[in-house]
Amino acid sequence: MRSVAAAAGPPSRFRKRSGARASLRPYGAARHLLNPVSAASFQIDVPELVLARARRGDARALETIYRAFERPAYTLALRVVGDVESAREVVHDAMLRLIERIGQFRGEAPFWGWLRQIVVNEALMHLRRSRGAAFEELDERDEPPGDGPPPWLLADAAQLERALGELPRMTRSVLWLYHVEEYTHQEIAEMTGKSVSFSKSQVARGGSRLRRLMDRQEQEAARCLAATP
Repeated sequence: MRSVAAAAGPPSRFRKRSGARASLRPYGAARHLLNPVSAASFQIDVPELVLARARRGDARALETIYRAFERPAYTLALRVVGDVESAREVVHDAMLRLIERIGQFRGEAPFWGWLRQIVVNEALMHLRRSRGAAFEELDERDEPPGDGPPPWLLADAAQLERALGELPRMTRSVLWLYHVEEYTHQEIAEMTGKSVSFSKSQVARGGSRLRRLMDRQEQEAARCLAATP
């Protein structure tokens, strides 16, 4: 597990809006929709001394936590909401929730897991507010796949990025939460307000859709190569 010191990147700055709450500079745009990260990217150890100072509202301690979790929070938000500007908004709102609620953290679970849940909740809330973010039905061709490795293990980053961009937003979110962040179907159902069977269906049919999309990309690339003189 990484420490805060190892995870912290270049300094960020707190800014004050016209209101009383602090405004946090969001992490910059990522190049790819999917980078080779996992739930472990959020598993950063925050010293108890830093947490104690943050609970008292110490700005430097809050800044240290923000710098440590800025990148994984942005990455997770981007996977769920699917676009850079929305991901920035999610990170900003999640970090404001952190400032407001850190006094409620009692250490009964790892701090990184507590903060990650705030980011997930903010991202899903953003999806619900977004126009057209309803759960899209997957067609009959998206039957659950048989045994085999997940499709992203066989694809390069650019190919996977294009395929994920064609998935319905909530399907992509459920796939990411289940396979990468390692939430259970029960947890995903509770977070999305849907059933366990819905989460299972999204994972199974979404994985099948992803395979078909990547197969199509490979076929198109092969035709282009064949047509090249």
